[in-house]
Amino acid sequence: MFLLFRFFSHWPLRVLHALGAAMGWSVWLLSPRYRATFRANVAQAGLPFEAARPAIAEAGRFVAELPKLWMRPHDQSCLALVHVQGQAYAEAAFAAGQGVIFFAPHAGSFELAPQALAELYGPVTAMYRPARQAWLARLMQSSRLRPGLVAVPANLSGIRQMHRTLKANGAVALLTDQVPPEGLGLWASFFGKPAYTMTLAARLALQSGAVMLPVRTLRLPRGQGYSLEILPPVAGLNTTPPPDLLQAVSLVNQAIETLVLSQPGQYLWGYARYKTPRRETAAPAEDNGQPEKNKK
Repeated sequence: MFLLFRFFSHWPLRVLHALGAAMGWSVWLLSPRYRATFRANVAQAGLPFEAARPAIAEAGRFVAELPKLWMRPHDQSCLALVHVQGQAYAEAAFAAGQGVIFFAPHAGSFELAPQALAELYGPVTAMYRPARQAWLARLMQSSRLRPGLVAVPANLSGIRQMHRTLKANGAVALLTDQVPPEGLGLWASFFGKPAYTMTLAARLALQSGAVMLPVRTLRLPRGQGYSLEILPPVAGLNTTPPPDLLQAVSLVNQAIETLVLSQPGQYLWGYARYKTPRRETAAPAEDNGQPEKNKK
């Protein structure tokens, strides 16, 4: 599989995206369960199906572009493919001196976003859960250990590293619409329906005072590259008194809803956002909100 990824990494992006579009539609046609989840999530968001229809092909493009993103030589910049907007928001956030939390949903090229942000504002600390397949876990690890990008495990040590990063006015990157393991999230509204939601991003922001910046990364037509836009910070987190945890998590979910509605044709609507969380047998991925200095 490694050699196959290497082989496809040399293909032009426009060809990979064309192949990916065909893959996306093949999965749509062959999987009734995928179609049902896709349609149900679109309806829950209050959108007509036609608004989300392009996401069928985009899901395949996401898979097809991975070899090029993961196998890119570490000394080769990705920014030549990326049109960046909204950097003034990041500059203002770093000027506040409390650290920055870049976050996004499963939309657009969310694998590219941490690489681009690392080149712009690195080091950027990002948390990843290893894949179950050994070959894929090795490939993902090698692709994410890049200059300026610090990959940390989804456990207590990774959380502590994120605390240290923010304390030093650094940046972290998170996918905040992932369903966390049981006991590591809260049930909060997402498009009007309770969804088990990670508390990590909200906890980090509340404890550190870091600014939370939404990031939108879109694929451009015909393999022309990507658009990465940094959006205005989430309001209502750094207030006196601060919001409680559920309120903070709800604010993050609202920001994710806004991001999704701004790019319905590139969101992974097939993601089981409302599923029951799985039980976690490994070390916890969160630390109950207590900074290291308060640990006993």
